[in-house]
Amino acid sequence: MEIYTSPHFERRYKKLPELVKERAKKREEIFRASPFDHRLDTHKLHGKDEEWSFSVDYEYRVKFSFLEGGKILFLDIGTHDELYR
Repeated sequence: MEIYTSPHFERRYKKLPELVKERAKKREEIFRASPFDHRLDTHKLHGKDEEWSFSVDYEYRVKFSFLEGGKILFLDIGTHDELYR
C-alpha cells in the first residue's frame, strides 16, 4: 500500500506534540496492515464524497482519501474539533 501525504497534512503533523506523533506512527503501521482494523475506528465522513477518517487516539484523527490503484492520500491530522468544523 502506498501512502502519500498532502502539504497540509505535513504542516499539521510537524506541529503535533511528540507523543501524538509516536501514536500516529503506530496507528499508521496498523492502517498499512489493515485499513479497517477495529482499533482504528475507520469511517466515512458524512457529507464528504470520498473522505474517510481513522483514530490516532481519543482526541486525534487522520483524514484521508482512497485513490486509484490502492493508493492512499493523508489529507489532514488533528483533533476531532479541528477536522470537523
